[in-house]
Amino acid sequence: MSRDWGSAEDVCLGEQTFRLYCEEFIQHSRSINDEWDWEHSQGSEDGYMKKILLKAANGSAPPAWDDQRNVQGENGELELEAQHRVYEELEDPGAGCSITTGPEVTRYEYHVVYSSSYQSPVLYFRACQLDGRPLSLEEIWESVHDNYKDRLLQGPWDTITQQEHPLLGQPFFILHPCRTHEFMTPIIQAAKEENRHLNVITAWLSMVGPVVGLALPISYATAASKHKTAPD
Repeated sequence: MSRDWGSAEDVCLGEQTFRLYCEEFIQHSRSINDEWDWEHSQGSEDGYMKKILLKAANGSAPPAWDDQRNVQGENGELELEAQHRVYEELEDPGAGCSITTGPEVTRYEYHVVYSSSYQSPVLYFRACQLDGRPLSLEEIWESVHDNYKDRLLQGPWDTITQQEHPLLGQPFFILHPCRTHEFMTPIIQAAKEENRHLNVITAWLSMVGPVVGLALPISYATAASKHKTAPD
C-alpha cells in the first residue's frame, strides 16, 4: 500500500523530485570531496545515491540524540577527515603495517534508494571487513551506539532488518521506512511555513545516517540554506 508523508500533497516525495534533491546533494558532495555519487541501475532508468566509507574501529561515541534533531555538524566534519586519513593510509605502501596491526577497518557501502511504495528515500547499507567477510545482522546491531539503539526499538525507524536490494537483488541491511513520514512531515511543513528551502534528502539523511555510522558534515545544511526555492 502506498504511504505518503502526510495529508498535504506537497509533503509527498515523487521520484522526479527525489532525483532533483539527490542531484543537489551530490553537487555539494563533490565540492567537499565527500564521495557521494549517482549509480545507474543496469538495463534500467532507475538509479540510487551511493557512498563507500572506510571506518577504523576506535571506540568513539556518536553525538547525543536530541528529541528534535541530531546535532552532528562537527562530528560529520571530523568523520570526513578521518575517512580521508584511512584512504591515505591504505593507499600508502609504507602504511601497510599500521593497518594490519592497528584498528580493524570496516568497509561500509551506503545506498539511498527511492521507494515508490512509501514515497520516500530508503537507506540501504552493507558492511564487510577488508578481507571480504560480511558483517552479520548481530554485528551491525552491536555497532549501533546505545544512544540510538533504544530509539530504534521504539521508533521512528522501527528496526534494522536485512532484505533484498530492490535494484540489485542482493542482500542489504535497511532502516525500515514505515514511519519516515511521521518524523519528516513536521520538518517539511516548518520549512514551508518559514518560506525556507529544504533539501529533503539532506534533512532525512542527517536524521537516519548517524544511526548506522554515517554523519553528514554541517556544510550540507548551510549549502541547502543558500537555495531560495525547492525543486518542483
